[in-house]
Amino acid sequence: MTTTTRGSRKARETLDFLRGKIAGDEWRVGEMIPKEPELMQLIGVGKSTVREAVRSLAAFGMLETVPGVGTFVRSRTPVSTILTEFLADHDLEEVLVYRRSLEIEAAQHAAINRSEERLGALREAYARSVAAGPEPVDSCDASTAPGSFHLLVVEASGSRLLKDLYLGVMSVLQRAAADGRVILGTTLETMHKDHGAVLEAIEARDVRSAAHSMALHVDRDLGLRTDMLDLSPHTERAASLIDAGYDPNAA
Repeated sequence: MTTTTRGSRKARETLDFLRGKIAGDEWRVGEMIPKEPELMQLIGVGKSTVREAVRSLAAFGMLETVPGVGTFVRSRTPVSTILTEFLADHDLEEVLVYRRSLEIEAAQHAAINRSEERLGALREAYARSVAAGPEPVDSCDASTAPGSFHLLVVEASGSRLLKDLYLGVMSVLQRAAADGRVILGTTLETMHKDHGAVLEAIEARDVRSAAHSMALHVDRDLGLRTDMLDLSPHTERAASLIDAGYDPNAA
């Protein structure tokens, strides 16, 4: 992104400082950034300079200020925001298919590129989910929360572009879920089973199994309320995976 900011050198430096913290994932999507007084002290600038920089990044959809609460990171780059607005004009079923492609690609790349640190984070997220017991299945919104299993898979892929695209797509689906147009189509037990299969494939650096496991999971994860996917073993998509050698009962 090329951002031009009128004002002093300090204003530009403040903007660059905030962008650097967000782009470098030091301040992650969904997290609240430091309060205004702390930013003023941290950067060494006045209140008006901090507010100007925050407003600029809010205009690009990277930050959002919640009155009385604080300012939150909404996008690591403007890519996610622009993509969200673009996809909002497209059919939700197409967006779900695009999300499926990104999740599969992320799982494949994670199997190749995952570090031990990223793998450890995935194991911890999976263990937390299983240990939580019979709680409601994670919502669509939770899939982009810091530390969530799906977002960790995307991050383990090592691709920042893929992460930006994923966050943009999920933002559209989160809005649709809030309106009741997209719903979860899986049970807690099935979700744990699917996540376990994806994790096992990534651990083993098995690209093929990672793709198959994630494909089967997203096929029965989110769907349209008015046109839910048939999640039986006889669907065309599930059957193609089984024919390809993936056993959905092996995990």
